Amino acid sequence: MTKNHEPPPATFPLGGDLPVARMGFGAMRLPARALGGPANDPRTSGAVLRRAVELGVNHIDTAWFYFHGDLSANGLIRRVLHPYPQDLVLAAKVGPVRHPDGGWGAPAGPRELAVHVHRTLRELGLDRLDLVYLRLQPDQRGGDGLADRFAALAALREQGLIRHLGLSNATTEQLARAQRIAPVAAVQNLYGLFHRADPGVLDTCTRQGIAFVPFFSLETLGRPEPADVLLRIAARHGTSPAGIKLAWTMARSPVVLPIPGTASLPHLEENIAAADLRLTGDDLAELDALPH
Repeated sequence: MTKNHEPPPATFPLGGDLPVARMGFGAMRLPARALGGPANDPRTSGAVLRRAVELGVNHIDTAWFYFHGDLSANGLIRRVLHPYPQDLVLAAKVGPVRHPDGGWGAPAGPRELAVHVHRTLRELGLDRLDLVYLRLQPDQRGGDGLADRFAALAALREQGLIRHLGLSNATTEQLARAQRIAPVAAVQNLYGLFHRADPGVLDTCTRQGIAFVPFFSLETLGRPEPADVLLRIAARHGTSPAGIKLAWTMARSPVVLPIPGTASLPHLEENIAAADLRLTGDDLAELDALPH
């Protein structure tokens, strides 16, 4: 007999005081499908943003370096959603440096981080950001300058410009180092059905009640996808393989807050519907056994 998996909570108190629906929205693909283009139609991207909020999304993840030409994610968010709904939580990342031509520079130092936070506030039309992540580069696992950089963001938090702090691309050791400087409300790492590296970070977040915000949960990152398994499970639930991937990710822990991004209305509705999927124990066992 197949036993149904216990339904996970529908919301999570991000930072302990910001209740958010567990299925959020990532804004990276609003300006363009990929950072290098081609550009999306801003009218379509705007319609996706409006529909996301209509469907109950109140956690949007963005960054000042999400742009293509003159079209930016922050600009679209402000143009379409401002004045913002009272319960909308906007999370932003700083750390990477991107030039107007789309090229990338060396990671931002403490002073430049402050400039980027102020830029994000201006672009979004806010006096305070709900959540700011320090985005670490994968090659910064050693000399990452984390202490000075995270301390700079903690100082902005003390000034009232940031409500909560987070880390992105972080290891458990980096999380512990940051916590010695200031509280960490969220960790945003690469995680999904086909990329489950460094599960210790998720375990730590679960134990401590820290939000774990996986990005690229739908991607296989070049690995072959077992379409037969996904299609068979998806057919049982009347959904798509993407819905199954998201439901699996959410079932890992009640602290998991996926932020799938899209500039397609059908994909948006499919993604958000996955929050209500209840995978069975047999489904989860079969998915857990897939190579990753």
